[in-house]
Amino acid sequence: MLVLAGAVAVLHGAVVLFMLTGSLLALRWPRLVALHAPVALAVLAVNLAGAPCPLTTLELALRAAGGAAPYDGGFLGEYVFGPVGLDVRSAAVQVGVYAVAIGLNALGYGLLLRLSRLERGQDDRRRADAGGGRPGGRRGSGRRAASPGRVSPGAARR
Repeated sequence: MLVLAGAVAVLHGAVVLFMLTGSLLALRWPRLVALHAPVALAVLAVNLAGAPCPLTTLELALRAAGGAAPYDGGFLGEYVFGPVGLDVRSAAVQVGVYAVAIGLNALGYGLLLRLSRLERGQDDRRRADAGGGRPGGRRGSGRRAASPGRVSPGAARR
């Protein structure tokens, strides 16, 4: 049972890391959003509700079944903050945890949104160029004609 408890702890660590970095990983692998968004929302819901984490509950049950002593303070308290002497229940640590989680996800999803908009703009331009027109219904190459008597920079090189 202790081996299973250890496996659950490793899985829990992976979930925490994925929740923190998944939006940034989705910049490289956009399909990860379909997995990351529900995981991040579930973790957020459990934390905001003040409910016990199901993975911590499972790990503690497996530890108890294996004869190991339970721990107090949750997964982060036991494996992340406790070893460096921080109390996971303190206001400063809680603010730090939420700031890091929200900050990384806001950055990742903000960049994803920006990239999506840029790609959509490029697609619109490609469609317009393929159709012989420009976005907005105007035709032409988008270059201004050189005024009479002036040589455009591109013409001087031809």
